[in-house]
Amino acid sequence: MTVFFTADTHFGDHRTINIQKRPFDSVAAMDAVLIERWNAVVGPGDIVWHLGDVARRAADVPALLARLHGVKHLLRGNNDPDATADAPGWASVASYAEIDLAGHRLIMCHYPFRSWNGQHRRALNLHGHSHGRLKPMLRQYDVGVDARGFAPVTLEQIIAA
Repeated sequence: MTVFFTADTHFGDHRTINIQKRPFDSVAAMDAVLIERWNAVVGPGDIVWHLGDVARRAADVPALLARLHGVKHLLRGNNDPDATADAPGWASVASYAEIDLAGHRLIMCHYPFRSWNGQHRRALNLHGHSHGRLKPMLRQYDVGVDARGFAPVTLEQIIAA
C-alpha cells in the first residue's frame, strides 16, 4: 500500500483550463488525462489524500470516484460543496488532517498555512489551492495537479522535488 497526495483536480471545469493555463484543448481531454495519470500510479489498495477542489459539478463526483483507483480521503476545498463531501466513495471527509508517514508529521489542508502545528519541529505542510503559483516556505509543499504533472504524488516524490 502506497500513500498519495493530490489537489485541485477541478474535474469538468472549463474555467480551470483558461485561468490556470492548463495544456488541454477541452474539458474532456483534461479529465481523461487526470483519470489516466491517477490510475497509472494509484493501485486499488493505495491511499489517496485529495486536498480539495475535486470537480465543478458535485453530481459528477460519485461516478468519478468509482473510476479512480484507491481508498480516497477528502480534505475539503473552497469549491467542494456538501454534495461533493457527501458523495459515496470517500473513506473520510474533513477540512484538516494531521498524519504521521515515513517518519514525517504531515499537516494537511486545502489552504497553505503561514505557520502550522509542529512547523519548528520539522512537520511538513501539504496543501493545494495555489495551483503551483505560491512561493513555498520551508517544509511547505503544494500537492495540486498543476504543480505535480497532473497526477497524485507520493511523499518521497514531494520531498525530492
